[in-house]
Amino acid sequence: MAMIIRSGSGRRGRRKPMADINVTPMVDVMLVLLVVFMITAPMLATGVAVNLPKTRAEQLPTEKERPLVVTVDKDGKAYVGMEDKPVELAALAEMLKAIANNKMDKRVYIRGDDIVAYGKVVQVLTLLQAAGFTNVGLVVDSKKAAALMESLKDSTPDGARDATKEGGAKP
Repeated sequence: MAMIIRSGSGRRGRRKPMADINVTPMVDVMLVLLVVFMITAPMLATGVAVNLPKTRAEQLPTEKERPLVVTVDKDGKAYVGMEDKPVELAALAEMLKAIANNKMDKRVYIRGDDIVAYGKVVQVLTLLQAAGFTNVGLVVDSKKAAALMESLKDSTPDGARDATKEGGAKP
C-alpha cells in the first residue's frame, strides 16, 4: 500500500484521503472466531455418556421436529434431553408433558445404557405410556450390533450353520 506525500504549501500540499481498506485485522479476527467455535461446538453437543445396547435395527429417518429424549444411565438415573441433572421418575411424565405442550403423539426416545437393569428402562417406558405418550421408541447402537452379529455368526458351530443353510433348525 503506497501513498505519495508531497511537501509544500497550499492546495498541492494537502494529502488525499486513503480509499484502501486494510482487511488483515478483519481476517485475523475471523480466524480467531473460527478456532474458538471449532473448539466450543463439540462441548455444547455432549450429553450423558451411555453405552447403548446392540441390535440390527435400521436407524429411523430424521424429521423436522426434534423428538424428546430420555436417557437412563448405568446407575439407573433418568435425564431429559441434553440436561446434566437427573430427573426423579415421579416427575418425569409431567415434565415431558410440559415440554411436549401436551402433544401425546410427539415422538419420545429412550436411551438406556447397555448395563442398566432392564427393569429401569421398562419402568421409564411404562411411565411414558401411562402418561399418554403413544409414540415411544428405544435407541440402540446399530454399528456395534452389526459387529456383534458378525462375531456371533463366526462362533456358531459348523453343524448348526449347516443345518440352517439346509432349512433346519436355527441356532
